[in-house]
Parts: sequence; C-alpha cells; structure tokens
Amino acid sequence: MTDEELAKDLGLVSAMTIGIGTMIGAGIFVLPGVAANAAGPIVVVSFVVGGLIAMVNALSVSELGTAMPKAGGGYYYINRSLGPLFGSIAGMGDWMGLAFASAFYCIGFGQYLAVFVSLPEVAFLNPIQLGALLAGSVFVAINYVGAKETGGVQTVIVFVLLSILTAFAFAGFLSFDYATLAGADGLAPYGTGAILPATALVFVSFLGYAKIATVAEELKNPGRNLPIAIIGSVGIVTVIYAVLVTTMLGVIPWPELSRDAPVAQAARVSFPSSVGSIDGVAAAAAGVMTLGALLATASSANASILASARINFAMGRDRIVTNWLNEIHPNYATPYRSILVTGGLIVAFIAFLGRDIEVLAKAASVLHLIVYALMNVALIVFREADVPGYDPEFTVPFYPFTPIVGATLSLGLVAFMDEREIALSAGFVVAAVLWYFLYARTETPQRGVLSNYVLSREGELPGRVVDATDAVAPTGNEGPTIMVALANPRTESALVTLAAALAKHRGGRVLATHVVTVPDQTSLATAAENRAAIDTTSERLLAAAKADAEAFEVPIDTKTVLSHRGIGEVIDAARSNEADTVVMGYGGAQFAGGRAEGSLDELTHDLPCDFLVLDGQDLDLSDVLVPTAGGPSSDLSAEVARALQETVGVDVSLLHVVDADETAAGREFLSEWAESHQLGDAELLVETGEVEATIGRFGAGYGLVIVGATERGLLSRIVRGSLVFDSIERLETPVLLTERPSSRSVRERLLGRR
Repeated sequence: MTDEELAKDLGLVSAMTIGIGTMIGAGIFVLPGVAANAAGPIVVVSFVVGGLIAMVNALSVSELGTAMPKAGGGYYYINRSLGPLFGSIAGMGDWMGLAFASAFYCIGFGQYLAVFVSLPEVAFLNPIQLGALLAGSVFVAINYVGAKETGGVQTVIVFVLLSILTAFAFAGFLSFDYATLAGADGLAPYGTGAILPATALVFVSFLGYAKIATVAEELKNPGRNLPIAIIGSVGIVTVIYAVLVTTMLGVIPWPELSRDAPVAQAARVSFPSSVGSIDGVAAAAAGVMTLGALLATASSANASILASARINFAMGRDRIVTNWLNEIHPNYATPYRSILVTGGLIVAFIAFLGRDIEVLAKAASVLHLIVYALMNVALIVFREADVPGYDPEFTVPFYPFTPIVGATLSLGLVAFMDEREIALSAGFVVAAVLWYFLYARTETPQRGVLSNYVLSREGELPGRVVDATDAVAPTGNEGPTIMVALANPRTESALVTLAAALAKHRGGRVLATHVVTVPDQTSLATAAENRAAIDTTSERLLAAAKADAEAFEVPIDTKTVLSHRGIGEVIDAARSNEADTVVMGYGGAQFAGGRAEGSLDELTHDLPCDFLVLDGQDLDLSDVLVPTAGGPSSDLSAEVARALQETVGVDVSLLHVVDADETAAGREFLSEWAESHQLGDAELLVETGEVEATIGRFGAGYGLVIVGATERGLLSRIVRGSLVFDSIERLETPVLLTERPSSRSVRERLLGRR
C-alpha cells in the first residue's frame, strides 16, 4: 500500500468557514419553519440551548484536537482513548451521521432550487430530490479535487452568505413587530416542554464545528487555529441563529412560516415593495435570499462531504475498514475512493429517505450526539490515564465538570428524538459492533488507552472488568514499525535490506518513506502541482523497496513526503507514524559530531525512536564487526547484529578496546556483554591501543561495522571531534551508526554526561 500524508493547506479562515458555512445553511434556511411549527416562537430558545450544548462539547473537541491534530476528528480521539470497539462505533456514527447530514443539506438545496427552476419528476424522485442529487454530485466532485479548493469555495460562499443575511437582518429589524412574534397564544403555545424536543430537531444545525476537527491534519498551526475556529464558529452561529430566527418570527406569524423556504418568505415581508421609483424591491430581495439559501445549503453539503470522507480515511489508516479506502489520489492528494463511497451513500439517502427531511436531520443528530458523548469520555480517559504523548495546547476549563456535563447533555438530548430516528441510528451502532467483531478486531493491532490502563492494573481492578476488557481487545498483530527513509536509488537496496531484516526478526513491518527535498525557493504547493517527475521517481524507488522487502516476506507500506527540511522531516515522520526504528543513509543525516541529529535539534529535542544511519551503498552481509564499550546505543548495535545473524546468517565479531593493563577485565566485560545480548557464539576481540585506529584496522576486514553513537555532549564533540564521525570518514567498509534515544538535560546536551 502506498500512503501519503494530507497536505497542511487549510488556514484559520478556511477552517472557520467550514464550520460556519455548515451550520448557517441548516439553521437559517431549512429548519426555522419546521421547528417553529413544532414549538412556536419559543423555538428561539431551542436554538440557543442547542448552541450551549454545542459549546460545551466544542471545548472538549478543542482540547482533543490540539493534542492530536489528525484526520478523523472525533473518531480518531475515541479510537485512541477507548479502543477500536468504541472507535468502530464512533467512526460509523460520524461517517453515517455526516452522510445523513449531507443528504439533509442537499434536500434543503433542492427545496430552494425548486423556487428558481422547474424540475421534472424522474421515476420515484420528486423535483426536490432531483435537485438534491445534482447538488450532491457537484460537491462530491469539488471534494475529489482537494482540500485547498474546498476551503476556497467555502470561504467565498460564507462571506457572500453573511453579507446577504446582514441585509436581511437590517430590513427585518425595521419591520419587526413583537405582537407578531408573541401571537395570539403567547411565546410558548405548546408549553416550555416543547423546547427540548425542538432542540433535538434543530441540533443538526450545530454539527459544523466538529467538522473542523476532522480536517485538523490539514490545518496550519492547529494548536492556535483549531480552538479559535471551533469555539468561534459555535459562538458566532448561535448569535446569528438567535437574531435571525427572532427576526423571521417577528415579521411572519409562526403558524404561517413556510416549511420549505422560510427566509425567502420573510424577505418578501421585510423589504419594501418599492424604493422611490424602483418597484419590485421585495421580490428581488426574496430572489436574493433564495440565492443565499442555495449557497448556504450547498456550503453545508460541501463541508459535510469533506469531513465524512476524512472519517473514512482515518478508519482505513487504522485498519478498521479496508485499506483500499486509504488510497491517496496521485494528483489531488485526497482520499478519492473514500469520497466516492461517501458520495454513493449520500445519493442513496437522498433517493430513499429524501421525502421526509426530519428523518435525515434527526438521524444525523442522534449519531453525532453519541459520538460527542464518547469524545467527552475519551478526554477524561486521556487525562486520568496520564498518557505521556497527550499534551494539548488548549485545555477545557473546570475539568472534569465540563466533559461530564458534555457527555450527559449529549445523551440526554437523544431521549427527545423520535423512536424512528433512534431505532435507525441504533441499527448503525449495532452494525458497527458486528463489523468490529467480524472484521476489524482481527485486523487492527492498536489497543486503546483505556484497555492498556485496565490490563496494566489487573491486580487492582475487579476480575470481571479485566475479563471484559480482554474479551473485546483487538487481536491484530502488526508488530513494530521499521521506517526506512529513502532518497537515493543507489542506497535503497542496502537500507531496505537492513530494515526488512529487522522487521522479520521482530515480527514487524517496513514503512518505506521517500522524502523529496524541495528547495526553499519553491513552495510545497507548487512542487505538488508539478509533481509528474517526482511521482515517476518515487514509484520506481518505492517499487524497488517493495521488491527488496518481499524477499524477506515482511509487509511493507510506502509513503512520499515533500519537504524543505530533510532530516527534520524524517524525525517528524518517525514521530507521526509511531516508528520503532528508523533506517536512513548517512548522506541525508547531516551529522553533528556523530549523532543522527542536527546541532540545533540536538539542543531542543530527543529522538523519537531508535535510529540506524548507514554510510555505504553496497552491503556484504557475510560478517559484521560490533565495537562496544557498553551503553544504550551499543545495546542497539547488538540487537541489529543479532537480527542479521538470525535472518541472513552473518558471522558476528565483537570488539572491545582497552588500555594495556586492562586486558583481563576487558575480556570479562566483553564475555558478559555478549552473553547478556544473546551473542554468546560471536567471536570476541579484546585489543589494546588507540580506539579509533583499532576500529579502523579491524573494520577493514569485515563487510559491515556497526557502531553505537557517541555519548559525548555537543560542545565537547565539536571541540574534540567525534570517534564515530572520524571512523565513518576513514573506513572504506560500510558503517552503520546506531543511536538509541535518551532524555538529557540541556547541560548534558552541551557538555555530555559525566
């Protein structure tokens, strides 16, 4: 499988308009008439209550999103925290919920399109459904092209839309009549008990903010932009709902408000019929409002399709659904298969459920409310389990009160849905559970934080809790990930051979990453647009990598990354792909005194995993020499030697250099070291003399020398030089530098350990 990371090309404005555009479309142009007929004027309170529930959940989504800016949003957080069983429920809920919402928005588009265009009935499709199908097809195509185009379209739509609604609000304010708002039966003709059922109906209007989190992996500076976009979009839209719905009900009595085109109807009343000698102003305003409604519902559908496809992409990446859906388009860098599958579901919902818009709206809300409840629980698990990698840049206030309230309100609102929508949504939840046990459980290897937390405290927790956790735990076995960073076709075979041997020895997989370094003068976007030559080179290089890895019968995935940074991108890719070991060539390492980090990186970062850096193009894996003086990186050298010994049958020799009066102690040390590293059958060489010269003299007679990285600090290695660096420069034999990550203080980074 060839994989590529989603490009970070969505800015704050594009992200916020994804949320605002989705919510405005549903809340203003589709639902006010339907909701007002169900609750009366007090429906304004229903919109505000829906906004408050969304805001509580938005706080939790913002924390999770800044901690883990990954494609998939709520699904990703739940899968990592609660495990793949709940991840399957969340993924199915998010995916189907967004598909229902997209169909709902497309139906709204069809309602307003029918005002402008006379469409025929085709088979069992009425004119509104036919218009909805046309809209859905167009926006599936836009999302197929890519996120940048999606964000650009969304931004234009939302700014035009807000301009139109501002004009409507001003005209409506001038025509507003409180007596019209209150009506003959008061503000609550059905009682205050109608508020929450109406909130359940209109909550689909607030799904847009969570969609921002689903594209977090493509968002620039997510630590800052994600919470601003999520929380800001909810706040802005809630105020817009309150103002505009109140305005509509203040110009048209609520029993008379249209269920199909309420804004266009209100515009005819709000605007004067003529201004001076210009007639037809009200009709023109109604036409503009109808155009605005088309833009709004289209933007809602557009954003929902974008987000739903990313959910599917994330599930495929975690092997909860087939990796076939994970394929990235070579030109547009989008998960195009996922988008097409999602588009097919939306078409089916429009065709078979599109005659009853409330079913689509409420089914979307139920599924999302379940996901929101699970997200709040996931946040609590991350916090209480004290996960090392969980370091959000934004944290919810009043923890744990906020996520507990968010989960309670989300599930509580489900109780006010109709039984039909609850049953429909429950069917998808059951399908997700069955899918997990029939397919995903044996495919995905990842346990959630909750599962690991419970199983690590087996003696402290009730046996039934531990047994239940173990009974639903995934059984897929992926093993460790050996990432090989490729840049030069001449070194590909040697690097992949080393990576594949390690993967076979450890029962893992190889991730072959082609890091294409782009000059600083060329933007990554420009390089991606002119990548025909890059694609050809990558395909050849990665195809050769696959062939070399298959000789060891180990699974291999491939990825191409465009970057300005070279070694920095390799370190980032190792971290984001959770690699256990990285294998790379010396030419791309840009050593600072014999370490696999640049000088500045050395001062600020720890390596994310084990690093193996090879200086050489051809490997003769008949015999290897491992010089050692002990230490973590020498331990890694021994592991690599043992892997080569057991997979390709190399002969291993161990070298320990001592002073003239320490020979006996040196032999004792080397013998014990060999036994402790399961290399008792290796040839043991204890020699006296200068360390560097001795390694050079003996290393010349071997096919490969494996050397542990120096433990000297940065300044001492710059001043005095580095044993490893000098050895690599002078030896004609290929040298493999091994470095095991370790936490060091700034003093230790500068001056070395005492």
